[in-house]
Amino acid sequence: MLKQTDVLVLGGAGVDTIVHVPELPLPFADSYMIRPGIETRAGQSGDFVTLGLHALGLRAHHLDMIGDDHEGDLVRAFHRDRGIPLTEAPLRGGTKRAVNLVGPDGRRLSLYDAARTHDSDRFEESAVRELAAVTRHAHVVITQPCAFTLPVLREAGVTVSTDLHDWDGLNPYHEAFALQADLVFLSTTALTDPERTMRDIADRGRARTVVATAGAEGSYLLYEGELIHTPAVTPPAPVVDSNGAGDAFASAFLLGRLEGEHPRRCALYGTVAGAYACTVPATRTDAIGRAELLATVAEVEKERGAGGVLPAGTPA
Repeated sequence: MLKQTDVLVLGGAGVDTIVHVPELPLPFADSYMIRPGIETRAGQSGDFVTLGLHALGLRAHHLDMIGDDHEGDLVRAFHRDRGIPLTEAPLRGGTKRAVNLVGPDGRRLSLYDAARTHDSDRFEESAVRELAAVTRHAHVVITQPCAFTLPVLREAGVTVSTDLHDWDGLNPYHEAFALQADLVFLSTTALTDPERTMRDIADRGRARTVVATAGAEGSYLLYEGELIHTPAVTPPAPVVDSNGAGDAFASAFLLGRLEGEHPRRCALYGTVAGAYACTVPATRTDAIGRAELLATVAEVEKERGAGGVLPAGTPA
């Protein structure tokens, strides 16, 4: 059967309210005057991954539960205006939302409204199977109720990736995602020993490839037992917001993977896309295009050598 979708993204649709603060952590005060202001826009992890894939020329399709509310309308418009297919199921608690505090240096603190989802929320299994039957790969966001789709995707023979974000290596909620995915992304932010966590995921789960993003330090790739460091690249403009950088990394990595590139080069794709994302203000939704990505990757490889990576522990 001819696959109609390159990547099916499950979960992670929602709305963020962006608040620019003078510093993080924010000292207690009765009030602050905020500039450039407070703005609400569609775009959470799944939305950004789908946007990144679409900008890179891949056929992406998004599946999630969305409320019948104003925030849901923003999510629908986000996809409709960009021509990105969206399959939605009703979310009785209302569309997922969060408040992002963004500091002057681009760092962010996200406050998620956990009351929007319930343990009983489920996708229709038939809808997941129907979409999986025509897709090459599935990227599963760790929002409720995506964990329940993992066995269905596996039965459909679809390869799976997931992003554990700032997992501490201990929280049991993340384990179903970590151990059932073929490709695992996570951040080093909350890890005391990133390499140990990465190897534990590979030893106990299905993943042959585990990637840990490390902000200004770049990223680390565990592939076939070898830990490889990809240094960060210089962003093309000033860094204004780190929101969506990990999602951009995952999107570009998946582009390389689906086009048969070695994971080392996929990691460089992700590093370049993540750096670009850090130059996009939190109030905007934008992603690097394929031509700019490939041109920048070629420049980095010319400077560093093929692959643009270094053995782990080698100074950049």
